[in-house]
Amino acid sequence: MPDSATVSPSTTPNQLVDHLFRHEAGRMASVLTCMLGFDRLDLAQDIVQEAMMQALQSWPFQGIPDNPRAWLYRVAKHKALDVVRREKRFHQISLEVDYLSNQETAEAMVNHYFFDDEITDSQLRMLFAICHPAIAVESQMAMCLKILCGLSVHEIAVAFLTNDETITKRLYRAKEKIRQDGIRLEVPTGTQLTSRLDTVLKSIYLLFNEGYNSSHPDLLIRRDLCEEAMRLCLLLAQTPKTQFPAVHALLSLMCFQAARFDARTDETGAIVLLPDQDRSRWSQPLIQKGHEYLDRSAEGDGPGEYHLEAGIAMIHCVAPTYEATDWSTILLYYDLLLARKPSPVVALHRAVALAKVDGPMTAILEVLALNGLEKSHHYHAILGDLYEQSGQLESARQAYCRARSLTTSVNEQALLDRKLARL
Repeated sequence: MPDSATVSPSTTPNQLVDHLFRHEAGRMASVLTCMLGFDRLDLAQDIVQEAMMQALQSWPFQGIPDNPRAWLYRVAKHKALDVVRREKRFHQISLEVDYLSNQETAEAMVNHYFFDDEITDSQLRMLFAICHPAIAVESQMAMCLKILCGLSVHEIAVAFLTNDETITKRLYRAKEKIRQDGIRLEVPTGTQLTSRLDTVLKSIYLLFNEGYNSSHPDLLIRRDLCEEAMRLCLLLAQTPKTQFPAVHALLSLMCFQAARFDARTDETGAIVLLPDQDRSRWSQPLIQKGHEYLDRSAEGDGPGEYHLEAGIAMIHCVAPTYEATDWSTILLYYDLLLARKPSPVVALHRAVALAKVDGPMTAILEVLALNGLEKSHHYHAILGDLYEQSGQLESARQAYCRARSLTTSVNEQALLDRKLARL
């Protein structure tokens, strides 16, 4: 069992537990839920919390173990075994597995669930079980972010542009629906698999976006969230049942985007925009992976939304300079994407390409016609850029000020301050 945490001498037990909670809580809950039953999801999460708490209490005094991840799984396994023994539920499970009728075989079963292969399989089943059509789509995504990805209720609320109470209610209703309908942990087949896969991919896409454009005030990029999204998508890409073109296209998109992580900030952590990025810092191995998965996605009836977004990201990655970018093809891809996914956010990003092809004035008219983004700092920041490009400096200043008032990100505020200073 490899350890996902890199422990440096300066890592404190609290930091390590926080890291492991982000990376392992969803996997541990998936395994425990497979063992205890999907209707006992709360119990599985309680056991994970208890294991984490035990680490917080033990590691400061006894030291961090050589393999912290294995330590947590071992503690969770023993706690689960205690629950199974205490509640004498083995007679129910043994109806399906009749050799689990005594204590020795009970432990063997628990050990079986904690094999790495079973952990992977458990996560896959959990992912599809959560994305059950009987559960509202927004609740499905909230559960994925909470259970599999370890986000707090508040972090999910920020991602959905809503409040903590709304997310808490969504999570509660979803769990009640699972309990009342007796939803099972399974990977569906046929048309059910296809329909659920769409929601699974949307959840992974949302997770990656939250990491790529973090809502955290002090963090521009949440690499841990992006890595988790890529890991889950890779899991789908490696599983024969879920090797669909859309899966490969989404993985390609994430590889192209992740390739630019290092160049998005300078040595002080300040934002470096795409025109100013040092392209030698872009990860060529990830760009190569992006190409490979995009090639694998070239099947089916035609390009989907992930194909088009991956295509846009790919064009940026292959352009030798910002000025040499193929903006006409990017605009074409945005036109196709907008037809498939009519959204003001897509239209806003399309306006950036439109400005490069037809000039900023045309783009400004398109942006001003958009609805629903009045409280988005990205909207006002892009509008400010377009005004600045067209020479309307006072309008640019007002838009930048409005954007600055709407963002809590320290890095975004600093970037907008720099833009205001150059007007």
